[in-house]
Amino acid sequence: MNEVLFNTDFPHRRFNPLTGEWVLVSPHRANRPWQGQVEKLPDTHRLAHDPSCYLCPGNIRANGQRNPHYTDVHTFTNDFSALLESPAPSSSPLIGTREGLLRAAPERGICRVVCFSPRHDLTIPEMDLPAIRRVVDLWRQEYAELGSKSFIRYVQIFENKGETMGCSNPHPHGQIWAQEHIPNEPLKKQQHQTRYFKKHERTLLEDYLRQELDLDTRILFENQHFVALVPYWAMWPFEAMLVSKRAMPRITDMNDAECESFAEAYKRLTVCYDNLFEVSFPYSAGIHQAPTDGRAHPAWHWHMVFYPPLLRSATVKKFMVGYEMLAGPQRDVSPEKAAAILREMPKEHYKARNLRPTAPSP
Repeated sequence: MNEVLFNTDFPHRRFNPLTGEWVLVSPHRANRPWQGQVEKLPDTHRLAHDPSCYLCPGNIRANGQRNPHYTDVHTFTNDFSALLESPAPSSSPLIGTREGLLRAAPERGICRVVCFSPRHDLTIPEMDLPAIRRVVDLWRQEYAELGSKSFIRYVQIFENKGETMGCSNPHPHGQIWAQEHIPNEPLKKQQHQTRYFKKHERTLLEDYLRQELDLDTRILFENQHFVALVPYWAMWPFEAMLVSKRAMPRITDMNDAECESFAEAYKRLTVCYDNLFEVSFPYSAGIHQAPTDGRAHPAWHWHMVFYPPLLRSATVKKFMVGYEMLAGPQRDVSPEKAAAILREMPKEHYKARNLRPTAPSP
């Protein structure tokens, strides 16, 4: 099967069927000299328990409440939630109307914080599989509980890792925002997946994954139930996606074996990232899945996306500015090149390799 009919070493556009958008790929720019901003390397020496951290067990949070002395994954309602569960007072004015060019409407929701571990000095790639599996189980529980509320129609699970991605606290944690309406990115994916399913009676990602496995140019690895790959339409330099081999709308549809496989894939991909530049690799990651509006949504095929900002080293960041903000996304390193680089990364975390004792010289 011919994947393309042109030389991909030259500028070209690629279509994202999940969003209906295009990305400009400019592989010839990958070797341009860099004289822009250089990021500071993150501090890798952290305490297992930081007395000043508002997420560590037993510490006092910013709102004055004390964390329980939790010993496993832990969740609580965000002290500075972007959404509030209580509806806006009926007398509260909105700047704008529900119609016309100046439109506004109230939005209710719940924002949760998920502490992945009581250990302040760990991240997902450094945690063991049973601990990551407990994170997965908590995500499933929160999705089901929040989604069961009558006013919640979408639950967004995500993780911001590293200062470069705006993470305000290095303690290993993620967030869950649940709200009344489907946000922009999942809404686009819902519309395009629904259109594809009505036409083919199969999920879009089911057919896409089959093509990627046949081509085997952007596959990073696979286990029994999941595939890790660099999407054909990837926007970020080392963007990746975890896709379930079985089409299912929600993470709550996974069986026990699939949960284990998902936890293993989550760890393996993030270890791969850390090993790339031997640094705690920053990214924003999130799960896109079916809305919680009481409908079946057979067109949805849930998946987890990873958007890391590093471009060519631990200190050079990809900025989405200029053309990206004003016109559309653009990337220099081709998805195939990025996949080839990531595939070569060892499975063992670089810190574990560096701690292994070396044999004495003869």
